[in-house]
Amino acid sequence: MTTALTNEAARNDVINRLRRAEGQIRGVQRMIEEGESCLKISQQFSAVRKALDSTYLRMTMCFMEQELQQCITPDQLQPEGMAAMLKDMESLLARIG
Repeated sequence: MTTALTNEAARNDVINRLRRAEGQIRGVQRMIEEGESCLKISQQFSAVRKALDSTYLRMTMCFMEQELQQCITPDQLQPEGMAAMLKDMESLLARIG
């Protein structure tokens, strides 16, 4: 997988999502330092995980869009490129969860 996140809007979306998750992680650290209850901390951990999962899914969709653009030309489908892309997609999707 060598494609980069080239779409400016998608790149900004991913960066913003990561910044929100970063803020949530700092919040969890602060909660631990301040002695918050484990229940409240675990709720924040859950929010962080969801934020990161959502960002990972967005990155996966960007990858898929980029790969499809490379594999499908206006007049023909490039089967070897599609097979490689599907293998990479399988690898990415296996990491969700």
